[in-house]
Amino acid sequence: MMISIPFEFFLFTATLLGVAVFHRHTVNVAVAGLVAIIAYKLMFTGFANGAGLGGLAAHLRHEWVILANLFALLVGFALLAGHFNDSRAPDILPRYLPDDWKGGFILLLMVFVLSSFLDNIAAAVIGGTIASAVFRGKVHIGYLAAIVAASNAGGSGSVIGDTTTTMMWIAGVSPASVLHAYVAAVVAVLFFGVIAAHQQQRYAPILPDPAKGIRLDFIRLGIVVFMLVAAIATNIAMNVGFPQWADRFPFIGAAIWLALVVTIPLRAPAWSKVPDAVRGSVFLLSLVLSASLMPVEALPAASWQTALGLGYISAVFDNIPLTALALHQGGHDWGVLAYAVGFGGSMIWFGSSAGVALSNMFVESKSVGAWLRYGWHVAVAYPLGFFALLWLVGWHP
Repeated sequence: MMISIPFEFFLFTATLLGVAVFHRHTVNVAVAGLVAIIAYKLMFTGFANGAGLGGLAAHLRHEWVILANLFALLVGFALLAGHFNDSRAPDILPRYLPDDWKGGFILLLMVFVLSSFLDNIAAAVIGGTIASAVFRGKVHIGYLAAIVAASNAGGSGSVIGDTTTTMMWIAGVSPASVLHAYVAAVVAVLFFGVIAAHQQQRYAPILPDPAKGIRLDFIRLGIVVFMLVAAIATNIAMNVGFPQWADRFPFIGAAIWLALVVTIPLRAPAWSKVPDAVRGSVFLLSLVLSASLMPVEALPAASWQTALGLGYISAVFDNIPLTALALHQGGHDWGVLAYAVGFGGSMIWFGSSAGVALSNMFVESKSVGAWLRYGWHVAVAYPLGFFALLWLVGWHP
């Protein structure tokens, strides 16, 4: 029997292949792909909420909060990272990290823990900023992949640590129902973390001691803490106190920028980082919006095999609509699904917003081939964690 595949999928696949091949022109490729998909749907198929410009407008009204939050977070955290770097705090961290591979491993664990209560974009950017300092600007692509994987793994078992788990909570899934995702996440981070730390140590060893005469800029450091507290407090308030409002306005992104703006009189941010952050944001938002336009109207029957496959699909396909479909379908083990769609995007650099944010800081990572070659341990860690979770906890839909 012939299976009819909607033409939009071919356009989206061509876009992803273009990103993989022309990694120096990713923004242009992503925008061109988005324009082609929209043009096709305007002329031929229409949108989920109607045909023509009205259907497109209705779709954008549904997606704008996610897009606005991502844009605000990507650009805002780029400026936060600038404050953190200029505070000179990363320069003294080698004093507290072991001088061998264990220092790199502990840094990955820090990213993992931070992402459990803060957005994974922030955790990845902060981890990348620290890594750049303690490894003298020479960060191995395999270690960059590990930073992204640690940030995604850390949020997979927390309903305030990842957009997908937050969606589950809003839909009525208990926070306890996703908590066991950490069984898989811990197994995965122990595997790829040790390998990536050794990769980094061979490539550029951690600084044994900080340079002499370093003076912390406590005001900039305070601004960083203030911005993080604003993000965490807003995230908890929206998801615990007012979950029904979380998808109506980009509250977290707005909180980050409010904290940034009110502290400008104390220290001006590094505005020079904005153009690169905006370009990276346009790229990510183009892919996210393109993915949301795909006619994915049904998933295979809920099973652990389906969840495993969704993790691999998440490496190239936005996990937010996949999660929405799974919630509508029901019958999933939400902890297994949370790990799959949360961690799966780590396998390719543009598979998650954390990966895109980090690639804005380390442009050499914008290569699918290099990511898979040097970050192979992340791709191997995904099924290891998945099957460890099935073996230790089981599938409980």
